[in-house]
Amino acid sequence: MAKAKTNYICQSCGAVSSKWSGKCDGCNEWNSITAEVTEASVPKGMNRSKKGRAMDLVGLGGQRSDKLSRHITGIAEFDRVTGGGLVPGSALLIGGDPGIGKSTLLLQVVCSLSAKGTRCVYVSGEESIDQVRLRADRLGLGKAPVELASATNVRDIVASMEDTVEPISLLVIDSIQTMYVDTVESAPGTVTQVRTSAHEIIRVAKKRGTIVLFVGHVTKDGQIAGPRVLEHMVDTVLYFEGDRSHQFRILRGVKNRFGPTDEIGVFEMAHEGLVQVENPSALFLSQRQSDAPGSAVLAGLEGTRPVLVEVQALVAPSSMANPRRAVIGWDASRLAMVLAVLESRCGIQFSGSDIFLNIAGGIRINEPAADLAVAAALISSLSGNPLPSEMVFFGEIGLAGEVRQIAQPDVRLKEAAKLGFEKSVTPRFKKDRKSKMPIEIQEITSVRDLVDMFAHEENTVKYAAG
Repeated sequence: MAKAKTNYICQSCGAVSSKWSGKCDGCNEWNSITAEVTEASVPKGMNRSKKGRAMDLVGLGGQRSDKLSRHITGIAEFDRVTGGGLVPGSALLIGGDPGIGKSTLLLQVVCSLSAKGTRCVYVSGEESIDQVRLRADRLGLGKAPVELASATNVRDIVASMEDTVEPISLLVIDSIQTMYVDTVESAPGTVTQVRTSAHEIIRVAKKRGTIVLFVGHVTKDGQIAGPRVLEHMVDTVLYFEGDRSHQFRILRGVKNRFGPTDEIGVFEMAHEGLVQVENPSALFLSQRQSDAPGSAVLAGLEGTRPVLVEVQALVAPSSMANPRRAVIGWDASRLAMVLAVLESRCGIQFSGSDIFLNIAGGIRINEPAADLAVAAALISSLSGNPLPSEMVFFGEIGLAGEVRQIAQPDVRLKEAAKLGFEKSVTPRFKKDRKSKMPIEIQEITSVRDLVDMFAHEENTVKYAAG
């Protein structure tokens, strides 16, 4: 009989070691390694006494099954992020900070689908059935024909999926960190339990054609807790972003086998739950002060959706030896790169100033096209002169000071023109495309051109002539 073996597994990255240590060598996390007991088995080779069954191989262009029809939830922002609806047999993982609205959104999704005749089951491992009913009543969804259950044993959940006459079309697991398999001797939420529980549920869901929505907890760094392999097992990974002090929520798709990645859906937290925002650009710019120095409008692109957001910069004198660099909604290392380019290529001195950068509205921008808008906001704040209120910016800045082209500039400019903007500062355009744009375009090839455009003699910006 095989003896039990104790492994020490990191709960942040899933790294396995033979002994305990205070710091994980894989992710450098402290106090994240716990002991888990597994049944050791002797590895055996594939002897020739038992042969496997040959696979059924088919051609790529051969006989195909009927095209799978997606389940349209009716929540346009959610359907946009998932690629046009939920595909039968797919597994989705949604993560986010506590209290951000994950359970509220999924409850609205299952209630919307169940009202169309789709059988939906909501399994909660954190709340009782009465608590889920109270939330549904608060959202005005108390009469929706959704089936509820409070369970944490994966064996019971799998049995309910297999033993029903009417198949379950949509299953919500809230959350995967509370589920456990009774044959695994480790606590719920550990790496082994999360991986095994998700594997068993996904295996049955693929077989039965059931859509599974997993809710995942996140770590302090914003990553989904548990093993990284969990994100590889599912078909779609969604992150629910936003600050609880803001009413806006961003649903971002970072992985999608059935649609585009980096697609976003914008919601607003209201008393009746999460309300979808049809025009997020107008919402993000609704409180913008056009005459304030340090404010620039970025024509960004999130997935396939153009989004206009306000980039705010504040450059203030510092009395400290190491001035502060505070960034909200953007990459801090990219800000350091833009500052270095402005100092070395244009001679503008930021080394003795505190710099604060903010993407207004609680949204986070990841694309490099925001470099030009950030540089314009920094120059405006340092000079004290506001930028033209009818102008938008986008473009990537290189280390040599050049302004590089970015993807889909025409889509960005059309969105800016729709919101009333008249001018734009962009990288160099192709001549045949420039004449068709509904907005005036000012092309620049280097960040020095941007400085020459806004830094006049009466301004306080001083830059090198050569």
